[in-house]
Amino acid sequence: MAGAATPAPATDEGTAPAPDVDEGTTPTATAGESAQRPASVTGESSNSPAATASPSAPLAGPGTDPAPTAPPTDGAIPKDRQAEQQPGLSVCLTVTHLDGVVLARSAFHHSINYRSVVVHGIARQVTDPAERTAALDALVNHVVPGRAADCRPANARELAATAVLRLDLAEVSAKWREGGPNDEPEDLELPHWAGVLPVARHYGTPLPSDDLASGIPAPDYLPGH
Repeated sequence: MAGAATPAPATDEGTAPAPDVDEGTTPTATAGESAQRPASVTGESSNSPAATASPSAPLAGPGTDPAPTAPPTDGAIPKDRQAEQQPGLSVCLTVTHLDGVVLARSAFHHSINYRSVVVHGIARQVTDPAERTAALDALVNHVVPGRAADCRPANARELAATAVLRLDLAEVSAKWREGGPNDEPEDLELPHWAGVLPVARHYGTPLPSDDLASGIPAPDYLPGH
């Protein structure tokens, strides 16, 4: 799990690379100077050292060092937050949003318009109940704004089956492409249509569940209701 594993070097395996683009690509923008900014809902950083257990003390005897003193209990990390103090795991997160399909006069110059972000950082598990709830509510509201307050919250069993991770940002880069095709000058007079086919996400008309009780209207926050 990315919240509790021992740190491992970041690799490119399993990472979805940004699509290849042609001459119209906007240069990559980097934000390497980003100083360990957490990506959690609360914005709370988790850069405190990992909690370690003291090794078992050897029996005292001739030629042996004194047994280590047990750490004081005052200020101990609560059990529900100990997972957040683990070293975490180096991860690479990639998100790509498709904006359009670029159709050129030549097959070689066909492309896509897109926006892509690649993040490298340390993932740690979030165990604080209030922060977990805030993160899960934000996830639901990101899909349909206002929905988190209009449904049953997760119970203890459901929360136990769901992991929430905080990602401390170490390096962020962004790439995107926009505009039309980049045909060769000698191809501009060819009798082939060229341009951009936009790709957009939209919601349709809400369809009530077959077992929905009568008299429950579609809520106002649903688009197209």
